[in-house]
Amino acid sequence: MDLRLVWGLLGLSLLPGLCAAAGKCERLVVTGSPDAPPYLWQDPQNPKHLIGASADLLQQVAGELGIKIDMLYAGKRAQALDEVRSGRMDMLADAPLTINELETLDYIHPPLLENDYLVWTRKGSTLVYSEAKDLHGHPGAVSEKSRMTREFGTFAEQQLTLTRTPNLTQTLQKLLLGEVEYVLAGRYSGMAAAQALGMGNDLQAYPQPVDKPGLFLAVSHNSACNDPWLRGQLAKKMTELPASGLTEAVLLRNIERWKAQLSQRQQQPVSTPKQ
Repeated sequence: MDLRLVWGLLGLSLLPGLCAAAGKCERLVVTGSPDAPPYLWQDPQNPKHLIGASADLLQQVAGELGIKIDMLYAGKRAQALDEVRSGRMDMLADAPLTINELETLDYIHPPLLENDYLVWTRKGSTLVYSEAKDLHGHPGAVSEKSRMTREFGTFAEQQLTLTRTPNLTQTLQKLLLGEVEYVLAGRYSGMAAAQALGMGNDLQAYPQPVDKPGLFLAVSHNSACNDPWLRGQLAKKMTELPASGLTEAVLLRNIERWKAQLSQRQQQPVSTPKQ
């Protein structure tokens, strides 16, 4: 057989592999909530970037896949979602699973993190809690920024008496002042906020979650990087992550990181603008 024909056939047989390699996305532009410590928040040293547990875990996973991650601030939560929907950014790092967004986003299962929502009370509280229905008839509070599952949201609206506050700080302050009997807050975000506000010794949380919404990686339908290889590899890594023991260590490290930054800001002179 003519050697030129052999090389030509060999070249054709290699083309699919070469195309796949060439098509592999080497860089993802990712965004998310800018005010959700310890998961994500703006880097005070570089406000154009987001830092936090979600960012660290995604960087670890992407590094193992040979993908570079740019974790960028895109504005408030709604603005970040718009940037990803449009394809101007490739992925959300902390997307709650909502039916409407399935038209614009591909969710990677399982979630990157599960945000356990706990029932927080003052120490010495007489509130008895073992399941959500036990909260019926007791005044509680929750931050407007909380993103719980649709099922629990419906239950809370119909069965619970919840005051909504602008942020978690005000929610915990209401609890400490005795204006409500309990607060619904994330396991780690509640811990971080209570410690940062000096309330760590005054509050307690029941260990059993009242709700467990996932924080998913969600790739835009309009992203040039959205292909079966990427979705499959990310899903594989998400499946492996819980067994690695990395998640809790990263969360606790970022609680300390956020507390240190908060303490540093509080020590700044009054005349210094705060981010």
